[in-house]
Amino acid sequence: MRVAVTGTPGTGKTTATKRLDTDLDVVHLNEVVREEGLYDEVDEERDSVIADIETVEERLGDRDDLVVDSHLAHHLDVDRVVVLRCHPEAVERRLRERGESAAKAAENAESEALDVILTEAVEGHGTDGVYEIDTTDRDPDEAAAEIEAVLAGEREPSAGTVSFIDYL
Repeated sequence: MRVAVTGTPGTGKTTATKRLDTDLDVVHLNEVVREEGLYDEVDEERDSVIADIETVEERLGDRDDLVVDSHLAHHLDVDRVVVLRCHPEAVERRLRERGESAAKAAENAESEALDVILTEAVEGHGTDGVYEIDTTDRDPDEAAAEIEAVLAGEREPSAGTVSFIDYL
């Protein structure tokens, strides 16, 4: 099984996936993209790289034993997509605490309020393959347990169950 754990930066993807108890290999895609140069451009303004998704897919190969963590993971060919969600105010605070600029933190908070990643995940994988988990008031172990429930097939798809429209 290939599972994407995706979400706006600051929702807790990497923290939660580092705590997973699973036999699947966990790939922290952003690290792999940077370390192995799997990108075509550098966005100097946002201090980020633009991943080459086709090259990333080639790098992952035909492996079907993966959990892939990244805000880009929903663009990959996967069986299930877990979208971590978090209230935009918390996203903005978390990003600022880890040193992101005010502009980048605000941009990501707005993206979270507008369901950008959720929408992309549903467009690419349909509602039956997308699972939302609100991490706003969950600690990383609780978020990891929710992801494990998705992996085990103990959780129903839940696209569209989290809304932060009040932020706007």
